[in-house]
Amino acid sequence: MQTVAAFTVGEQYTNDQIRYTLNLENMGGIRPSVASDGRLRHLALMTATETSGKRKNENPYHDRVEGDVLVFTGTGRTGDHQLAGKNKRLTEQYDYPIPFYGFSNEGRQIYQFLGLLELLRYYTDNQIDVSGALRTVWIFEFRIHKTPETVPVSLALSIATKFFTEPQQASLLASTDRDVTASNVPADTAAPLLFSLEELRAQMLEINPYRFEHLVKDILGRSGFRDVEVTVEVTKASGDGGIDVVGYVSDTNDFLAGTFVQLQAKRWRHAVGSVEINNFRGAMHSGAKGIFVTTSRYTKAASLDASNPMKPCITLVDGYRLADILLKSHIAFADYL
Repeated sequence: MQTVAAFTVGEQYTNDQIRYTLNLENMGGIRPSVASDGRLRHLALMTATETSGKRKNENPYHDRVEGDVLVFTGTGRTGDHQLAGKNKRLTEQYDYPIPFYGFSNEGRQIYQFLGLLELLRYYTDNQIDVSGALRTVWIFEFRIHKTPETVPVSLALSIATKFFTEPQQASLLASTDRDVTASNVPADTAAPLLFSLEELRAQMLEINPYRFEHLVKDILGRSGFRDVEVTVEVTKASGDGGIDVVGYVSDTNDFLAGTFVQLQAKRWRHAVGSVEINNFRGAMHSGAKGIFVTTSRYTKAASLDASNPMKPCITLVDGYRLADILLKSHIAFADYL
């Protein structure tokens, strides 16, 4: 059978079934179906899971599924990306409720249906390409909708439309949570250092999440908040209520001695939004100083909420700042891999 009437989450389909059902190109990670007037009817996004091993050998920034978020690198394996062509097509879902089908490559022309995708945000980031050169790429983040579990092709448009009209969804798509803040790397950072920071950030993405918590703990214990010494202990691996590391500023600090610190560490590739900041603040002790650490970036909404003077302030450390602190700490990073 070359066509199907519906796609079911978790079920596998051949490349030909997807191609002929949705009237798509035969190859490529971004496969649009375009009407005669040039408008996008629907689109299939073909990615690879972390467990498939396909992306890791080609590129250390293989696409990731993190919870219900798919992080997808735009098309183009070498050189700087342009927001044009198929990459530009992905942004059209901001303007129209276009069905985006997500599929994961399981090998041998077999794909698993992930669900319909909803574009959360897109932004530029640094990446080391397959030739070993530092470049600028476009990153696209999608929410994976696993319900309805079965998506009839004839009803996909009406289903996708609900993603953008339901109040709870509209609130998640506020413009400030779509925008991603610039990294903490100074604009005049020398190219060799920028390359080293990006290389280290890529390596941190490969660490086991539990080991990543210990790495953050040891960074704090070694270098503190930059030059401040702290003593820390890791909370239990599970059931920590959103708190991953706790500690106190050491007594040698004349101004902040004894300050109780609670930290959340996220080995994520997708940006941290205001929802995560608010959840973390809700889990914090009323007298604690909060720190949020991630290997990724923060949305504008997250940054504004973290620094809100009417709420307990939270310090944000993104992936580049964390890599810089790690380099200065002289910790044997290989011990955590």
